[in-house]
Amino acid sequence: MTMATSPERSPSPARLTGGCQCGAVRYQVNGAPLNTYICHCRECQKQSASAFGISVLVHGADIIVTQGQVKTWQRPTDSGHVLDCHFCPECGSRLFHGDLAGQDPVSIKGGSLDVMPDLSGVDHIWVVRKAGGIAIPAGVRTYFGEPDDEQGGETG
Repeated sequence: MTMATSPERSPSPARLTGGCQCGAVRYQVNGAPLNTYICHCRECQKQSASAFGISVLVHGADIIVTQGQVKTWQRPTDSGHVLDCHFCPECGSRLFHGDLAGQDPVSIKGGSLDVMPDLSGVDHIWVVRKAGGIAIPAGVRTYFGEPDDEQGGETG
């Protein structure tokens, strides 16, 4: 019987690094994360092929692709905007969402990080679309949709 290994975990690594599933694309982040969310929106469910996605927000200009190149496609958002989705052209792993050239927040897909972020106590967003059976820990901040669209959040 083969034992599964857990990904390395750290509350705050000195520098975030990561890459795609096949290793063709590697990146580093030259700045501290702004926030981390567990997102229950339908797009994150589809993109991750799971019940939720992990989004680590950083400034777009702080992401440096150190190996390979990402490919980009765009999709409409619920707010009527268009979102840039960056992925590895070899294996298709989604890496980032947003404008990599500016200071606006970009979402790094948490599973692409070399060190998995500590998810204890992080905010849960789009809980209105949460899959049945998923338990949100008591005491964490939850949002029915996007945090920017609401006045504060509900504490669960």
